[in-house]
Amino acid sequence: MKLGVVMDPIESINFKKDSTLAMMLEAQAREHQLFYMTPNSLYLNENGANALANTITVKNDPMGWFEFNEEKQIRLSELDAILMRQDPPFNSNFIYNTYVLESAEREGVLVINKPASLRDCNEKVFATEFPECCTPFLVSSEASLLKSFIEDHKDTVIKPLDGMGGSSIFRLRNTDPNLNVILETITDSFITKVMIQTYIPEITDGDKRILLVNGIPMKAAVARVPAEGELRGNLAAGASAVARSLTEKDLWICEQVGPKLKELGLVLVGVDIIGDYLTEINVTSPTCFREYESLCDINVAISFLDAIEDLQKNG
Repeated sequence: MKLGVVMDPIESINFKKDSTLAMMLEAQAREHQLFYMTPNSLYLNENGANALANTITVKNDPMGWFEFNEEKQIRLSELDAILMRQDPPFNSNFIYNTYVLESAEREGVLVINKPASLRDCNEKVFATEFPECCTPFLVSSEASLLKSFIEDHKDTVIKPLDGMGGSSIFRLRNTDPNLNVILETITDSFITKVMIQTYIPEITDGDKRILLVNGIPMKAAVARVPAEGELRGNLAAGASAVARSLTEKDLWICEQVGPKLKELGLVLVGVDIIGDYLTEINVTSPTCFREYESLCDINVAISFLDAIEDLQKNG
């Protein structure tokens, strides 16, 4: 295949942790030709969807993991498949890039994950489509509703709908003297909607990330265990990664979510589970390939490339 990869600057990645590099190494090992594109290189004109792209060679070498071969303008329709791996924030520029990729999709290119679904499936709100899997929650910006939720449930976690890496997540109890100022700040004075959920004590055992490829979960989870004194189970916030076996409840949650992911063209997804509850469904650029390989002895890139090749051949 001619495989395009839209990603943030490759020179800035964390070599040891980057999942996109793991995908590219596997694709190259299968002799697919790689075309590297940064998010701002995508553009539309009267001829359709285009990009300034570099053909690229990747290497599993921490001293130098890529080499550009040639930069040229290409029609995206020249490619067989494109991986959309632009990291959040999910902002206007991200949305504009999905428009370009959707144009390429109309021209017959397989785009993973599906651009329309990337726009539609907010990583926090999407989980609420499966309320049977979730702890009690509220998505709102209304002060009275938020305060009532906190009063009813006593111990809660509140977070922005567009955050990543554990940023701006607060644990709020009904007795917290800073409750009002936290609510004002996180909602931009009660204008911007946020998600609030009941606090799940099992966070101390880790926030489990389960990667699903084409709706099928990997056979283990990577749990992000918060650092001492921390609430957030995010590697970016200092959590440590450990392997976990899948519980019956984990598998049940994946069974509820998996068919919808496949229906929406969300080929690679990371579901986050704390205790027995689904908390988020990550669709933009799910990570933990390296952690799965080092901790669980599971090479997710193999399953992912198998799925891409099958979809490209069979639709």
